[in-house]
Amino acid sequence: MSTKDFIEKDYYKVLGVPKDATEAEIKKAYRKLAREFHPDANKGNTRAEERFKEISEANDVLGDPKKRKEYDEARALFGNGGFRPGPGGGGSFNFDLGDLFGGGAQGGGAGGGFGGGLGDVFGGLFNRGGAGAGAGTRTQPRRGQDVESEVTLSFTEAIEGATVPLRMSSQQPCKACSGTGDKNGTPRVCPTCVGTGQVARGSGGGFSLTDPCPDCKGRGLIAENPCEVCKGSGRAKSSRTMQVRIPAGVSDGQRIRLRGKGAPGERGGPAGDLYVVVHVGEHPVFGRKGDNLTVTVPVTYPEAALGGEVRVPTLGGPPVTLKLPPGTPNGRTMRARGKGAVRKDGTRGDLLVTVEVSVPRDVSGKARDALEAYREATAGEDPRAELFEAAKGA
Repeated sequence: MSTKDFIEKDYYKVLGVPKDATEAEIKKAYRKLAREFHPDANKGNTRAEERFKEISEANDVLGDPKKRKEYDEARALFGNGGFRPGPGGGGSFNFDLGDLFGGGAQGGGAGGGFGGGLGDVFGGLFNRGGAGAGAGTRTQPRRGQDVESEVTLSFTEAIEGATVPLRMSSQQPCKACSGTGDKNGTPRVCPTCVGTGQVARGSGGGFSLTDPCPDCKGRGLIAENPCEVCKGSGRAKSSRTMQVRIPAGVSDGQRIRLRGKGAPGERGGPAGDLYVVVHVGEHPVFGRKGDNLTVTVPVTYPEAALGGEVRVPTLGGPPVTLKLPPGTPNGRTMRARGKGAVRKDGTRGDLLVTVEVSVPRDVSGKARDALEAYREATAGEDPRAELFEAAKGA
């Protein structure tokens, strides 16, 4: 991502959310779009693949409160893509944005005004630090790529946590040339960008923006004898299998960030991050509402009318016994505390038990005689009387 891209791209538009969207709204929009345009669901569709990359890039910035704040500040400062001069701003305001993004004005004078502030704003996002003109021919460390993958867990694994094997493909340093891009292992510093990997591009109005160097593709190095395996890029596609620990209590669609588990960096740069999108299967008995689990338990009419004790299953543990008060209505929900999903602080939610009165299809013998006797005993009662009275008064 170049500085120009960062300033000019409207990540809010990419995700289809307003600028004042909450974190929850941004997360919801990302999940919806990521599922729609994920390469696995659009095999062979290059447009969907590009769209997925745009969506992931936007979420990486807007989904991180710190990066989002820096992005908003940058967009405000440069007027959503163009620098806004102050009052009376004529054409004599001549400077290079590379000085600002590199950290501090040239000459180090106090009158520089920006004093490295923008270097602080953008340094964390582009991993460029404060390298100024004094860097000379020194090449810059390069952060590894972020990698995104998906994993599907059973309902129980999501609640209790699980360690799963995850096979990933990413760009890693080429083993044939040790990541140098040169088959002899002796690349030279790019003369165009002097090893920085970036070049200034004038855009009118007396200032310039930086883009990746076209000659070295942003690496800062040029291979005199390009490696036959990586074609001089220093990177090669590699697959590896990792054992990834998914924490207890994850929910369907949750995106987990594992720092430093992405593609390795170059020239001492840090590794990228691994983002794992979790999909959770359904359970035949239990459901979920946030940190609480849900279950529907059938009871007999005598249990509901007269009260009693009923045994209720729990997920992965022994049953619990709940006491039904006399006159328990159909659909009433009771709570078994501490039998739900694991929360972030290690405590558990509750198990919400909904009572469902079971009506037998066939009644015969003594059971039928008993019901007939009950009907005669309650012949004067009309459970629908209040219903009709309310209908008349409405």
